[in-house]
Formats: sequence, structure tokens, C-alpha cells
Amino acid sequence: MKNKQKKSGLARLFQFAMNKKGLMISSIILSALSAVASFVPYFALYQIISNLIEMYPDFNSANMDVVMSNGFLALFGIIANIALYMLSLIASHLAAFGTLFELKLEFANHLSKLPLGLHLLIGSGKLRKIMDENIENIEGFIAHEVPDIVSAMVAPVLMIVLVLMIDWRYGLAVLVCIILAFFIQITYIFKKDAQARMNEHQEALERMNNGAVEYIRGIAVVKAFNQTVKSFTKFYNSIHEYTVNTCEYTMEAKNPMCGFNTVVNNLYLMLIPLGIIIGSTTKDYEVFASNFIFYIVFVPSISSILTKVMYSTINSMKIVKGVEYMDAILNEEKLKNTDNGKTVENYSVEFKDVTFSYNGENNALDGITFQAKSGEITALVGPSGGGKSTIGKLIPRFFDVTAGSILIDGIDVKDMKNEYLMEKVSFVFQDVYLFKQSIMDNILLGKKDTSREEVIKAAKAAQCHEFIMQLPKGYDSIIGENGIHLSGGERQRISIARAIIKDAPIVVLDEATAFSDPENEHLIQRAFHELMKNKTVIMIAHRLYTIKSADNIVVLDRGKLVEQGSHEELLSREGKYYNMWNAYTGTLSWKIKNREVINNA
Repeated sequence: MKNKQKKSGLARLFQFAMNKKGLMISSIILSALSAVASFVPYFALYQIISNLIEMYPDFNSANMDVVMSNGFLALFGIIANIALYMLSLIASHLAAFGTLFELKLEFANHLSKLPLGLHLLIGSGKLRKIMDENIENIEGFIAHEVPDIVSAMVAPVLMIVLVLMIDWRYGLAVLVCIILAFFIQITYIFKKDAQARMNEHQEALERMNNGAVEYIRGIAVVKAFNQTVKSFTKFYNSIHEYTVNTCEYTMEAKNPMCGFNTVVNNLYLMLIPLGIIIGSTTKDYEVFASNFIFYIVFVPSISSILTKVMYSTINSMKIVKGVEYMDAILNEEKLKNTDNGKTVENYSVEFKDVTFSYNGENNALDGITFQAKSGEITALVGPSGGGKSTIGKLIPRFFDVTAGSILIDGIDVKDMKNEYLMEKVSFVFQDVYLFKQSIMDNILLGKKDTSREEVIKAAKAAQCHEFIMQLPKGYDSIIGENGIHLSGGERQRISIARAIIKDAPIVVLDEATAFSDPENEHLIQRAFHELMKNKTVIMIAHRLYTIKSADNIVVLDRGKLVEQGSHEELLSREGKYYNMWNAYTGTLSWKIKNREVINNA
């Protein structure tokens, strides 16, 4: 989409609509003409009624040519109304689909340029709703609401002209009722509390959608512990909150809505007493009768016109809130990317007095300084919440540091192109995500232009070739299809194969063996041996025996670096690491002994 200054509210929606200006102008003109055509049958009907009443009671003397010509005029108006409206919708849908395509690409492209860590903070449920629902609603607005809004604006003008033109007295009565109906509705819609209530309603729906995504993802755990939706507090509370909010919103809107519908659906009731008064004083009963009959026939159709106006307004207001959520993401600052990125030859990573905060208030890291040398293993250990994983995320700029700097070969990572930096870092995370694609395609994510032979070689190095070949189609087996599912350890080794294929000089291992059984851990450690050859390795671990041989062990606690050194050096200091090691080795000697249970009953 073209880069335009962003507006807000309905102006923002129309800004999207006019992205395909030619198609939308065509749609608007066709919709306006459709509205004009919709009144042609009523005009023809008035001519027929006038002609017949003029001939009353001798209908045989009626001018049938006039009757038939007006009948065909009414038919033409109906056909023209339908045809023009359909053409308007075709033009608006073409514009909507083009805009939807461009907007989704823009949103996805913007997401790809945001700091990767921001995705974790926003939540996949909210991002999914924006991409799938909020942006789709914009397509619905352009395809349907814009033509309806144009029609809803043109039709009332023509309607007022028509009702005032034939007999201004009836027209004035109808106009007063229309003003009263809209006054009843608008005083509620634009009331401050109503706006706040609608916003609360949208936000409650947003929270419920996020909770639903998380609940579905955790359904296996819920079922395993024989729980119900009530046990998933966040989701249950969001459903309850949405229910209460919807009921309150509905009850508040009940009286204005009922008042509006009562007035617009009973306009003809105002005409009867007025008709009696006019009829009792008229001298030309033919004109009176034709006018009165026309208004009695025409006025009920006004309700559909006014209802369309109201619903178009309300639907547009609902869509506006979703657009605000989307714009909030689009307004997030992109990760800055230098034009002339520097390159490096050595891949030592240095943290220099790094401070970082996720929320701008509490520091997750505070003044961290250490160096992970090229060709060595640097281990990060410490209690949960100490900042280990945060350090791993800062190296490839999932987030930018709040203060201090991260250097590779003495060059600040901010001075490198983002693409270049990402090429130089490989990750093996604790939680592995595999796409519903073939094993081959999942491994090739590490490096697309890799031959099949190189993939197989990497899989063998990652200790996963054997179990892959036992699958029905080997490397071409689709994960998730026909009952093909991999264990945690197998998925972990697939991710290691990805990293081996990528062959990046810096490797970050984040709790990669945390949930592995002894057999899988042995295989994963063998795979690590291949992956870590001649690399700068930063290993985050809880199992201290896995990092005994690390060249440097960095001990973190509550975001601060408390000590660093080799395993032997840290033990000799009898500090934090020493206490952690003793606690860890002490657990290895725990034994479960049989105990006789004596029943005293």
C-alpha cells in the first residue's frame, strides 16, 4: 500500500477504501445511481395511482398507455437498481480484495521488521485476531459498507425530496418522525458512556479471543488433569467478562433501539390523523386520494432505508476499533537497520555494561559485562528469572539494549545489517516449532539453497537420520499428517539439524536439553558436539553437569552478573556457583526408599 499519513476513525477506513481509487469511485457512482433507480418504481406507482383515481369510478376510460408505460418504468427501475448495485459491489469487492492483499502483506512485512521479542510480548492470539479478523473486517467495510453508506446517504436525500415534492404537509410529518428516530438513536450512540461501553465490549472480545487461543494450545494439559474450562482461569474469566459486558451493552442499547424501530416502522400511523385533517378540508379529492394512497404505500419502505443507515454507522464504528488495534502494531517502531552495515572476521561476543528492561521500569539485566570468545563455550547459569534467556535474545537483536552495548569482534550489533547479523547466529531453543511440512522442508529452514545430500549429512550429524528413515516417506514425510508425530527429543534433533545446515559462527543454546530423557540427551549432546565445532557457543543450562567443561561460566542472579570463571575457579571461590553446585550434586544422591505403611485401622 502507498505510504500515507494515517488518519483515525471513519476517515481511516475511507483512507483504506480509496487505496484503489478508480474502482471505489466507480463503486460509489454506481451505488448512488442504484439508490436513484430505487425510487423510480415509487414515482411510476404515483403516476399510476393518480391516473386511476382520475378515472374513478369508470376505470374502463383509464389511459392504459400511461398505466403500461409507468408499469414498464417501474420494472426498469427495479432492474436498474439491482444491476447497478451488483456492479457497484463487483467494483467494491475488486477494490477490497486488492486492498486486503496489500494490507496483509504490509502488516506481515511490518511484523517481520519489528524486534522479534515484541511478538512474544504482544501474544500470538492478539496478532492472529488482527491478521485474521480485524484486517478481514476492513475488506468487509470496503466491499459492503462503503456502497451501503453511499446508498444510505443518497437515498434519504432523495426520499426527503420525494416526500416533500408530492405534498409538503405529509413530507413534513414524515421528516419530523425521521428526525425524532435518529435523535433517539444518536443521543445514545454518541453519548460518552456508550462510546466507552463499545470500546470495553471490543476489548473484552479481544481478551476472550486471546484466552481461547491459549486454552486450545494447552488443551492437552487440561484434559490430562481432568479439568474443565473453569480451571483455565484466564479463559474462563474472559468468557464471563465478555458475557457480562455484552449483556450490559445490550440492555443499555435496548431502549434507544426499540424507540428507533418503533418510530421508523410506524411512520404511516402519523399520516392517518394528518390525512383525516387534510381530507376534511380539501376541495380536490382526486389529488388528496392519490397523494394519501401514495404515502401510505411509500412510507413503510422508509424504515428499510433508515435501518440501513443506522446499521452501516454502527458496523463502521465497530470496525474502527479493530483498525485501532492494527494501527497500534503498525505504529510500533521497526528495528533500526543501518544502510551501510559493518562486517566482522572474528566472532567473539562481548556484553559491555548492558542494561535491559522489557517494560521500561524493572530491569531484566543490570550492568552485565562479559565476553564469549570465538571457538569457546560460554555457559550462562543461575536461578530462574536471572536473565539468562534475555541475554540469548539480545545477541541477535530480538530486542535492543536499554543501555550499554553488545559487540561482535568489537563492532556494535546495531552497526550491522539485521540480515547479516541473523545469518551469523543460530539458535536451538527449548521449545521447538516444526511446520506442517516435510522433514526435508523443516530442516531446509536453516538454509534454503542446500542439496538433499547435505541435508542428510546434517541429519546424521544431528543424530536424527535413523528415526527419519523409519517414517513412511523418510525425509518427505509430512509432520502432523497420517499420524506422523515426533517426540520432544526427535523434534529437538531436527532443530539441531537446521542449525548445522545454517552453519552460523555464533550458536545460542537455550535450555536445549531441559526436557530430554537420558537416551535422547545423550544423542542431543552428540549432535551438539558436531554443531559447536569452531563456533562461539553461548549455552544456557540448568543441569550444571552439562557445562562443567565450559571455558567460561557466567553466573547470573536477578539480572546481575555475580561471578564468572571456569568450573574449578568458581568452586574455589565458594560463592553463588559453589552453593548451586552443592545443591545440584546433593539432589543426585537422593533415593526413594520403600516404607512400610502400617494400617492402624
